Amino acid sequence: MSTTKKLALMIAALYLSGFALAGELDVATGGATVTINGITYTGKNISVNGNRVVVDGVEQTVPLAGPVSVVVNGNATSVETAAGRVQVTGNVGSVRTMSGLVESGDINGDVTTMSGDVSCKIHTGNVKTVSGNIR
Repeated sequence: MSTTKKLALMIAALYLSGFALAGELDVATGGATVTINGITYTGKNISVNGNRVVVDGVEQTVPLAGPVSVVVNGNATSVETAAGRVQVTGNVGSVRTMSGLVESGDINGDVTTMSGDVSCKIHTGNVKTVSGNIR
């Protein structure tokens, strides 16, 4: 596939996904802490919808603004985000992001990113990126 076609597909996917700076995020953990844009939350299920953070079903009082940066301090079952950097200090089952760098210990499932590098110790699933490096 040509670089031009890859770029066109990436732009179309971002447009159709409703890409926004503070977009969609779902993190499933076993109670690990998750830092989103410098604010740390603890819970089993942490999500971002628009500019709202929800932890285990309870909406948090601090709204998000700007690009989302996520650090999971421990292990996570899965991380899904529309855009932004994803760092898991432990291991993760699977990661999906439209645009952003993915860094983790071991990844025991699939990793999919449209635009961004993937860096991990060991991965046992499939790793796919349209525009990025896999290390």
